[in-house]
Amino acid sequence: MDDLLKYYKGHSSAAARWARFGPYYAMFPIDFAFNVVNKYSKPGDKILDPFSGRGSSIFAGSVLGRESTGIEINPLGWLYSNVKLHPARVSNVLTRLKEIYDLRENYVLEILNYNEFFRMCYCDEVLKFLLSARENLDWKNNNADRTLMAFIAIYLHAAIGEGLSNQMRLTKSLGMQYSIDWWKKNNLTNPPEINPYEVIKEKIEWRYKYGVPERFNSSVKFGDSCKVTEKMLQKEDNQYSLLFTSPPYCGITDYFMDQWLRLWLLGGSAEPEYQKDDHKGRFGNKDKYKELLNTVFGNCSSLMKDDAVIYVRTDSREFTLNTTIDVLKDKFPNHEMKIHNKPIEGNIKTQTVLYGNTSKKPGETDIILKRAKN
Repeated sequence: MDDLLKYYKGHSSAAARWARFGPYYAMFPIDFAFNVVNKYSKPGDKILDPFSGRGSSIFAGSVLGRESTGIEINPLGWLYSNVKLHPARVSNVLTRLKEIYDLRENYVLEILNYNEFFRMCYCDEVLKFLLSARENLDWKNNNADRTLMAFIAIYLHAAIGEGLSNQMRLTKSLGMQYSIDWWKKNNLTNPPEINPYEVIKEKIEWRYKYGVPERFNSSVKFGDSCKVTEKMLQKEDNQYSLLFTSPPYCGITDYFMDQWLRLWLLGGSAEPEYQKDDHKGRFGNKDKYKELLNTVFGNCSSLMKDDAVIYVRTDSREFTLNTTIDVLKDKFPNHEMKIHNKPIEGNIKTQTVLYGNTSKKPGETDIILKRAKN
């Protein structure tokens, strides 16, 4: 266990510095991810996470010598996880940072088109830099551009002095009017004057101080887990030893709305808006949510080895918990199930105790399935 701790405790190793890369809503605690991978798999095993978020499970598996495959439909989660697994050479990232910064003056007039929120949130130098990054970084196809974009996205908003913005939360993009009213109330109508090149350069150099961690052959696929697992069935069969995941909790939050500002940086709308795409509404509709779990876990059941371990962390509230249990029993009928409740104690933060969850039984439940012994 002592050897395991060095991978994620503190910030004195490459693995520790990259493990927490990317703030994300309802993310796995990194020590939890490493412990589960270590306990329920062995080096050389293959791990699958069809709802991988920022990729903590995949990163832990990769660092610990497991070939790990994740699936993520939110472009921000996909961005973070892929950069964490495969960061570009630091020299290439710093070169692109300077190029993007030098192009900022092309956006002197364009910043005038942005509303009161953006002008209160960012000083002119930062906003010009962000528009340059938004237009010129090919983050979908180029690894250096992807790595730089991930760094900018992380520090796009945070407490004053920690990132590029006026005072804001790190993990969640707050609404425009709420932010404007709060800044005015707290006499923060003028954003801090920041040199974005120096800020991001410092963040990059800190992250790369110990290099990058040794990694196994792992990746995160971008797309709908229903469709991606269906395609995987055409190529793979009984490959995975551990299914380790945490599906989005039904009715907790809008996972796209909560990151609207970072999604704007990636080319999305400049205003928060509820997504109308069918797959983005599954987490608030009970019928669609159950259909999602049935499809994904059904496909995954054919991708797992007969003696695979299934480890699912879910919401303790009644609907999400009972639905998840029922689906897992149906899709893995030859496995024995154990359920471990993780109630909240004191000030301990969990995946569900965030922004607006007022349920009477907050917290998580871990569901573990192992092959039944004959």
